[in-house]
Amino acid sequence: MENFGLAALLGLLEGLTEFIPVSSTGHLLLAGHFLGFESPGNTFAVVIQLGAVLALFSVYAAQLLRLASASRSDVGARRALVGLLLAFLPAVVVGLLAHDFIKKVLFETPVLIAVNLIWGGVVLLVIDRIAPRTVHEDAFDLPLRKTFLIGVCQCLAMIPGVSRSGATIVGALMMGVGKRAAAEFSFLLSLPTMGAAVAYDLFKSRNDLDFSALADIAIGFGVAFLTAVIVVRAVLSYVGRYGYSVFGWWRIIVGTVALAALWAGL
Repeated sequence: MENFGLAALLGLLEGLTEFIPVSSTGHLLLAGHFLGFESPGNTFAVVIQLGAVLALFSVYAAQLLRLASASRSDVGARRALVGLLLAFLPAVVVGLLAHDFIKKVLFETPVLIAVNLIWGGVVLLVIDRIAPRTVHEDAFDLPLRKTFLIGVCQCLAMIPGVSRSGATIVGALMMGVGKRAAAEFSFLLSLPTMGAAVAYDLFKSRNDLDFSALADIAIGFGVAFLTAVIVVRAVLSYVGRYGYSVFGWWRIIVGTVALAALWAGL
């Protein structure tokens, strides 16, 4: 790539969008399409996503370590960890079965991504208004059945443009999870999900990985890491006060602009 400005821009885009319900993958794929960005073996995209994963881990590391330590004697801590595992399992099964189709077909369809951004935005706006009464305010104390169902919802995000956090947040809201707790559970679930996805992508692409543009990759990684740390800390407070409507409108605007540009032949 050999373009520090573009590397920083894409890293910023990854960090800003990975943990909010707007589809970071959809944004990166559309940006790559319109900017003519190509990365052999998809190395750049995989590595900057790892930066976002590590950013999230840095925010929650102490809390997760305390939870793991307490799980030896605390039933609630054990249930929280089991709940995350149950939520993670559907993505493992679907990801292993559909990985090649998703990467080789769906990721190469910009129109599909734009359409998914739009309808996903509409869904987010509607659910933000009509979600059932809140019955769960603690992301670490959700019933196991509901954590599993949230994990099933997460599988929809394997279609680019849907959004992993968007699917999990909408699923959680419809099951009576509070807005802040829904976002926090989505963050926690993204740790095993994104960690496994990045590791699997690296393994599947190990013969095609290209680290020739190390400076660009390092810049993208660093920007994604720092931006994601800020976003994760800010989002919980924001959605607790204002909900998710701004993200719904953002999706609709980006998807509509992308469709118009694609129809114009750009």
